[in-house]
Amino acid sequence: MLRSNILHAWGRILLGDSPVLAIEITNRCPLSCPGCYAYAPGHVNGLSIEDVSELVGDRLVEAVVDIIDRRHPLGLFIVGGEPLVRYRELDALLPRICGRGVSVEIVTSAVRPIPRAWADIPNLTMVVSIDGPREEHDARRKPATYDRILKHIEGHEIVVHCTLTRRLMLGENRMERFLDFWNKRPEIRAIRVSLFTPQIGEESEDILPPDMRRAAIEELERLHPLYPKLRLTPAMVEAYLNPPKTPKDCIFAQVTDCLSADLQSRVEPCQLGGTPDCRNCGCVAAVGLQAVAGTPLIGGLKVGHVFRASERVGRGIRAVRSRFNGKNPHLNGQ
Repeated sequence: MLRSNILHAWGRILLGDSPVLAIEITNRCPLSCPGCYAYAPGHVNGLSIEDVSELVGDRLVEAVVDIIDRRHPLGLFIVGGEPLVRYRELDALLPRICGRGVSVEIVTSAVRPIPRAWADIPNLTMVVSIDGPREEHDARRKPATYDRILKHIEGHEIVVHCTLTRRLMLGENRMERFLDFWNKRPEIRAIRVSLFTPQIGEESEDILPPDMRRAAIEELERLHPLYPKLRLTPAMVEAYLNPPKTPKDCIFAQVTDCLSADLQSRVEPCQLGGTPDCRNCGCVAAVGLQAVAGTPLIGGLKVGHVFRASERVGRGIRAVRSRFNGKNPHLNGQ
């Protein structure tokens, strides 16, 4: 969330609303990426995303527009599955949503072409997930290979997102080679990096042990001056090193309402679903908002202080609104 949106978000939180929405626009994806949280068995209400029904065509378009018009979010993340599976529906949706002043991010593998017309839609950001240098990425994300991505992002300005894993750290200079390739590309506006966030009890080759996690953060600090499109600040470094201990401590989890492909099931406690290991969280969205929480306001107050107080007030208002939900469902934005 941009700092310019902080006051707007504050007002929404005071009213008991979630200023950010995340919608899993489809349960389908042509990829089989290792470590994909959406296809984990307990992602949403104990199910994988592929076990959740989905809407298609005009039903999907009108249902999403209805949600936006009732909730008036400041920001919307469109995820999946692979959102570009629903490119026809998105072609109809995006001008309507973005035209309402909502900041929209679509997180995609770029496995199919991104329609050229989308480059002219205001308030729209395309975020392309790329897992390290070519040899690492192509093995994990085939058919969304480097060659296909480069072809499909032509004519666009995009944000690259990379999830840093143990396997990526084990390779010699892999992160630097990744940054060197994408930092020089004219289509790239920014590069974001998450650290792999496991589920509680998960065993995976992607998990960064504590010493490697710290080494990864130090490596990002070293590389940032060399590759300025990498988004990193001292406050973000501190957030990577000291993630929130529980979802209740995570501002991103508290301000974001996540809906699965049926547009009814909530993905909880955050966009990752299941039982995320918050003590080892490296989600760049959570890191970014935690960094913003340290922004000073007036008289020694910081954004985080105001958020905590506002969230308590908003919780009370939500409770009151929910009592009247049966009489008027629009009172609590559902």
